[in-house]
Amino acid sequence: MKVEASLAAPVQTMKKTKWAWIVATFFGAGFGRPGPGTWGSVAAVMLWGAAAWGLHLSSAGLLLTLAIAIAVSLIFGVPAATLVERESGHTDPGFVVVDEVAGQWVALIASPADWRHGLIALVLFRLFDITKPFPVRRFERLPGGWGIVFDDVAAGLYALCVASLLRLWI
Repeated sequence: MKVEASLAAPVQTMKKTKWAWIVATFFGAGFGRPGPGTWGSVAAVMLWGAAAWGLHLSSAGLLLTLAIAIAVSLIFGVPAATLVERESGHTDPGFVVVDEVAGQWVALIASPADWRHGLIALVLFRLFDITKPFPVRRFERLPGGWGIVFDDVAAGLYALCVASLLRLWI
């Protein structure tokens, strides 16, 4: 018995732009539970540590590596977050964590390469990312991926400033 195409049940498929989903979820870290944003931040700190200790980079080398990583995460992260937001049908979906990665790397850019400073940057970044002090929350109003990513970059700048002040006493 042949079923007419018009009578067949519609197949629901969600189009996924593969590269965008890989970048936006930071290679799947955004699917971690609970707290996908924290998983994204932890992944960023782990990569920072791997670069610092595994590659034996100097302070200048680590600074340059992080600056490049931040630029790459922004260049690819903004369009990836825009596409994934559109394709998922959710505004600022929680599984998009490339924003946390970029913000965390901003928070780490001036940190000495040791676990204590990495932990301080992680805690401060998560604090500012969650609480979104003025004017961080205003960046969420930017369209698409710009709003998704740049509120976290702003939270990273807050964390960077506070961590830098704390280093005066630590």
